[in-house]
Amino acid sequence: MTELLSVPARIERLCDRHIGLGSDGILLPAAPPPGFARAVRILNPDGSEAEKSGNGVRIFAKHCFDHEGVPLDQPLRIHTLGGPVSARVIVREPHRSVLSVTMGRASFRCEDLPMAATGEWIERDIDLGLGGGGRAFAATCVSMGNPHAVIFADAIDENTVRTFGPLIERHALFPQRTNVQFVRVVNDQTVEAMIWERGAGWTLSSGSSACAVVAACVRTGRTGRTVQVVMPGGDLQVTVAPDWEVEQVGWVQELFHGTIASDLLAALP
Repeated sequence: MTELLSVPARIERLCDRHIGLGSDGILLPAAPPPGFARAVRILNPDGSEAEKSGNGVRIFAKHCFDHEGVPLDQPLRIHTLGGPVSARVIVREPHRSVLSVTMGRASFRCEDLPMAATGEWIERDIDLGLGGGGRAFAATCVSMGNPHAVIFADAIDENTVRTFGPLIERHALFPQRTNVQFVRVVNDQTVEAMIWERGAGWTLSSGSSACAVVAACVRTGRTGRTVQVVMPGGDLQVTVAPDWEVEQVGWVQELFHGTIASDLLAALP
């Protein structure tokens, strides 16, 4: 299966909502290196590979807890390309599980995203030029093991995200592209976020984005260290420790468990 899914066009076909399974991505188990119980590859619906996904590792961890006999009373250490994460079960409800995941340390160094710049990019303009209608957005850029550009605004709307998200994602400042978040701070403990996800586009929820948002809020003095991130697809609680270690808490619900039909597998490019 690993070899079968190594071709980007096959990932695109499987994730297609009309002629495939329909998905925002694929989580592919991998052989864990020493010191890890599990490892996962994270494949975007455009066929590219992500370094890390907050929602993805939470989903993957629930699968391991539910179907692979992983003990529920101890953290599960998972290897990702964007660094180690550790998941633990907080509560198992009849229709879902609530998990906590430590996501690693947030970094504001341009070299860590990476960006075609040095130092830190804190509330500095990203000029979109003619392609963006002459617009510029002040962004705070964060690495959570994958790149993020967080933009604060007094109001946020889906049309703005869909219009300018792709231009920021592929801006020359980001040689490996970037995730983009538009954020409205409600109060010291709550923010609203809308997300343009690298490799996936408009998305209802993103765990690593939520982590980057709160890290940017703390870095710019907008909120406390524990914040509820309200997204169109649901909420996540994110806590940023003084050493910038970030933890997310959210629920996961399994929708189905089955086998990909041989007809679809045979039709993959």
